[in-house]
Amino acid sequence: MKATYVLLCVGLLVLPATICQSPAERDSYTECTDGYEWDVQTQLCRDINECDTIQGACRGEMKCFNHYGGYLCLPRSAYVVTAPEPSSQSEPSVPVETSEAFNPCPVGYRAQGDTCVDIDECELDMHDCQPSQQCINTVGTYTCQCPDGYSKIGIECVDIDECRYRYCQHRCVNVPGSFSCECEPGFQLAGNNRSCVDVNECEMGAPCQQRCYNSYGTFLCRCDQGYDLGPDGYSCNDIDECSYSSFLCQFQCVNEPGAFSCVCPDGYELLGTRLCQDVNECETGTHLCGERQVCVNIHGGHQCVDYNRCQDPYIQVSENRCICPVVKPECRDMPFSIVHRYMSITSERSVPSDIFQIQATSIYPGANNSFRIRSGDENGEFYIRQINNISAMLVLARAVTGPKEYVLDLEMVSVNPLMNYQTSSVLRLSVYVGPHAF
Repeated sequence: MKATYVLLCVGLLVLPATICQSPAERDSYTECTDGYEWDVQTQLCRDINECDTIQGACRGEMKCFNHYGGYLCLPRSAYVVTAPEPSSQSEPSVPVETSEAFNPCPVGYRAQGDTCVDIDECELDMHDCQPSQQCINTVGTYTCQCPDGYSKIGIECVDIDECRYRYCQHRCVNVPGSFSCECEPGFQLAGNNRSCVDVNECEMGAPCQQRCYNSYGTFLCRCDQGYDLGPDGYSCNDIDECSYSSFLCQFQCVNEPGAFSCVCPDGYELLGTRLCQDVNECETGTHLCGERQVCVNIHGGHQCVDYNRCQDPYIQVSENRCICPVVKPECRDMPFSIVHRYMSITSERSVPSDIFQIQATSIYPGANNSFRIRSGDENGEFYIRQINNISAMLVLARAVTGPKEYVLDLEMVSVNPLMNYQTSSVLRLSVYVGPHAF
């Protein structure tokens, strides 16, 4: 029985060793390992080229590369480095013809000296990434990465709808590869570009004409006192206070922007803000009366009267009193004294109206006093109403209009039946009717 020897062939670099052994005897029976066959001519184990012997060894886009003791299926863009065929130490080496270069390194690597280094498929354009994708080299291979905002589905990059995840506080707008946040009117994006913060429109030129009040998400316009907010919600319109009431002022109301004021006629001045008070020109010294005249204040003005108004046969005994001496014969049928008084009333005064009270200054025991209008009431505008034995009231009976002056002689007749004595005195009352009634 012949001995069996195994031929050992040592492969180069990192490939698993294929062992061959020179036969001790040329005619001995020899076995080869898988992937090799016995070559009778060379008496050595010879590599089998599976790429030629196996039909369809690699499928799809893969290409078949033969190597010692087997074959590899690699991408068509791969290449291999040719390595010398291993030989037996006892026999001269015989080159093994091959149609492809052999790469003894794993897929994604290439031989560099005694080591294998990574192949940068991205730099060498050996990838199949889509134009929209980015090629990222990794150890032994590469990956196709989608841009931010896209996700990879199959080989395609599909836009991510970030709005589905509610990134925004108010409104989210999806755009290719990204999204943007929008805020409702009255708000603006915060620094994080997602939250919404209130806008202070009052500090940003809100169109309020007068006053602006900021509120959450909006603003309100308000007007100063004396103005109404217009229909547009921004403008302010003046209120005509005078048109609302005729009782705002005693005399006349004048509308002003945002307010009103009261005015008085000539000869009057404002008392407070609404009432009118007569100016006493005689006290303020604004009259134009002469040295021998007396200033008499009336409503809305003044009158200058002579200091001595006594007419013959009367003589002046005081500033406003005249007497008719009994020693003068012409005084026998005339009132003993005349006292001058002055007053004023306004036009269109309501009637009947008490305007002046007469009071006796000298009272004689047992005397009966009566009062009457001696002169000056030719049209019957006045009458006397006696109150008691010593006083009476002058009454305005009909409406009068001014300016006008009435001079009324109001007489008091005193009769003493016990002494058979009768006398009279006159109050000469000048009544000035002013032109204004309010």
